[in-house]
Formats: sequence, structure tokens, C-alpha cells
Amino acid sequence: MKKVLATSQAPAAIGPYSQAIRADQFVFVSGQIPIDPATGEFAGDDIVSQTRQSLTNIKNILASDGLTMADVVKTTVLLKNIADFGAMNEVYASFFEGDCPARAAFEVAAIPKGALVEIEAIAYKN
Repeated sequence: MKKVLATSQAPAAIGPYSQAIRADQFVFVSGQIPIDPATGEFAGDDIVSQTRQSLTNIKNILASDGLTMADVVKTTVLLKNIADFGAMNEVYASFFEGDCPARAAFEVAAIPKGALVEIEAIAYKN
């Protein structure tokens, strides 16, 4: 079974992709840049506010299918500057309690719209 997930509580896709796809018991959340869906603008210009918004977008997309951040099993974090890892990590830790998901983090040459961070997630729905 494949189901497209979409919510107005996260920014609409800005290209030919879905906010998330549920395939059987897995939910694949597309990379979220720090756009505030209420304004259509970045939540801020620093890594802390941008990380918080990217993760909030993921949280809201998951909620649209009855999941929480506790259901996340894997994330990938793309950073414009790996020196921002520590500050990103502090915000990231506040979104996960108990067992944290597996994660990879990379510095990349560029992120869409000039964002400082983009985060994707995979969740498991029992």
C-alpha cells in the first residue's frame, strides 16, 4: 500500500515530490527545509531556529498520519556548514526522548533556497 501524506501544517512541496509517503508500515518524510508554513519564509537566519522549524515540519507531517517523533527510526541531516553540527544537535536532541533514531549528518555544497539545514526522516507505524 502506498499513500501520499500532506498537511497545511508544513510547507507544501516546492517541486515534483510529496511531503511524505506511507508505504505499508513505513513513512518516508521528504527533506524539510526551515520554511514556516504560516509565512512561507524561513523561520530565522540561524541554525537553531532553522533546525527547530525543519524538525517541527517533520513532526507536523508525521502527526497528519497519527505518528510522533518517537516513531522515527532514521534521519538524515544536511548542513550548509558542518561547524553548525553542535548547535543543530542541541535542538535535535530536544525533539527525541528515550531511544533516538539512527542518523547521518553531512555538510553539503548547497541546500535549496539557501537554507542552513535540511532534514529527512523515516518513521515506522505499528
